[in-house]
Amino acid sequence: MKKIIVICLFMLFISVPALAKEAPAPQKDNQQHQEKQTPMKKEKAPNTQENKKEAGIKKPDSVTDIAQHNTYPNPNQDEPELQPSALTEELLNTSKIKIENPTLIHRLNESNIHTSKLSIGYHARIFLGKWPLNYESSKTTVNWEYKRVNENLSDNRGGLKEQTLSYNQQRQVKVNGGLTAQVPAQDEVKKLMLNRAADKTHLPIAFETYVGAGTKIDRPYHVAPKKVGHLNGYVPAVNEKGKITYGEVYLVLHGGKKSIEVKNVTQQGIGAWIPVQDHISLRYLVTN
Repeated sequence: MKKIIVICLFMLFISVPALAKEAPAPQKDNQQHQEKQTPMKKEKAPNTQENKKEAGIKKPDSVTDIAQHNTYPNPNQDEPELQPSALTEELLNTSKIKIENPTLIHRLNESNIHTSKLSIGYHARIFLGKWPLNYESSKTTVNWEYKRVNENLSDNRGGLKEQTLSYNQQRQVKVNGGLTAQVPAQDEVKKLMLNRAADKTHLPIAFETYVGAGTKIDRPYHVAPKKVGHLNGYVPAVNEKGKITYGEVYLVLHGGKKSIEVKNVTQQGIGAWIPVQDHISLRYLVTN
């Protein structure tokens, strides 16, 4: 009997260290599993950021930024992006139609709604008006010579030496843009199109811009003897095309719930010319 007990104790002491040595094995598998997953998480982050960026439109070498030299200070059209309040965000998420109109969002931000879960049987449907809700851009291009605003001339036909010619704005000029068709709520449509075109081009655009008299560009052009140099200046403009979505907007209150409902949705094609502020495109010609 004593021999049997001794043999059992001996087998127990042998098995315990063996188990202790085998125990870490599963931890290695977990570490390998974590190492495989780590690079997958790192790969996703840059893709998300790149999708949000837009390349913008590259300016040709002939286009000069005159913001520092323009004798007429154009008003800055860059407006801070309007952020919806928590209530507005909640309401916008209930709409089946995307709502981006900044004026409508501002009105919703200024509103307060207090509902109660105890309001059994309470129902209200409030008409907020017919609005342009969103704008979808289909094509954005730039005409770098949208409107000629100045011409400088150097006549060297009787000269024996080379002359130089540089840009000097002769008179103050206002350049207007506008929509290419008559549509309801034009001011709201302009805001939507302006914001979208600015995001796509990264250019300082507005529906009107000025070039002040006496504005100069320090870029000399050479006029050879027996030649006439013509230096023309143009204001560029963005040509924006797409479609605008209209709809009748209702605020619906039902019991303790609140939502936005859009009815009678229509779409209309629209285009616009939007001048580029504080930029001049130069074109130099030589004639006999």
